[in-house]
Amino acid sequence: MARRLGVHIDSATAIARLGPPLEQELAHWMPAEEVPAAADLYRELGLEIAIPMTTAMAGAAEAVALVRRHGGRVIVVTAKHEVSARRIVEALGLEADQVVGSVFAAGKGAAIRSFGAAVYVGDHVGDIAAAKAGGALSVGVATGPYTADALRDHGADVVLSDLTGFGQWYDGWRGPEIEAVSTVM
Repeated sequence: MARRLGVHIDSATAIARLGPPLEQELAHWMPAEEVPAAADLYRELGLEIAIPMTTAMAGAAEAVALVRRHGGRVIVVTAKHEVSARRIVEALGLEADQVVGSVFAAGKGAAIRSFGAAVYVGDHVGDIAAAKAGGALSVGVATGPYTADALRDHGADVVLSDLTGFGQWYDGWRGPEIEAVSTVM
């Protein structure tokens, strides 16, 4: 994409900042007036290139299945463009009840609250802010750009090293008295 647009994008730097909306990252590399067209191009190319290379995080399918087994709903709330996010979720074979895209950090709070989610799982400090804004318990997963300590320092209620630990945590948290919860992942 960078070659096609004639701009330099340091991929290591961009990857280190994953999490915020695409347009925010692109603004680091090009004039503001070029960002919308660049984002459209990225999404077009990204779906063709990224989806076949994308794999589900270890423990993701099991986490979704566990929430469903207990009668909960799985809602994906993401900074990714909604159409792209839906396609990725489908390609991974994950079953989400709803996908909400193009929201970041505390901006996710309204969606989290509207679904009545009790738990919000994410790997970015923005996800901790999202959970707090949405009135949900924040479960930080140290698989993204932030360490477990950084997630704790930003207020995560629970920190897991990866999603493979979600099942044990969820079963313990849920307890026998809770019949169903909406979990946002």
